[in-house]
Amino acid sequence: QMQLVESGGGLVQAGNSLRLVCTASGSTLSSHTVGWFRQAPGKEREFVAAISKYDDSTNYGDSVKGRFTVARDAATVYLQMDSLQLEDTAIYYCASRWPWGAQSREDQYDDWGQGTQVTVSS
Repeated sequence: QMQLVESGGGLVQAGNSLRLVCTASGSTLSSHTVGWFRQAPGKEREFVAAISKYDDSTNYGDSVKGRFTVARDAATVYLQMDSLQLEDTAIYYCASRWPWGAQSREDQYDDWGQGTQVTVSS
């Protein structure tokens, strides 16, 4: 089983940027597809972005297209968040799955991190 850890969350003003980082132990991230999800208070968890194994193909949720970018290197997956908005405030989770394919459904992911809080202020 892979253990995932998110970092990089914090408090940021609207319009600014933040970069989240997902690292793993127990296996290597490069051999997995990784997704980012978020959950705001009182709301269901929603898909943010994903990057697939093998070809680094990506997929984004509609609310973050054009503002967020997911990327990876051998051991880490990043979520670059630009032009942050108040509604981006949430706990952000990274998750992994073995098969190829940047899926947007939560049930397609096997291992999850504990989350990192992102708060956007006005």
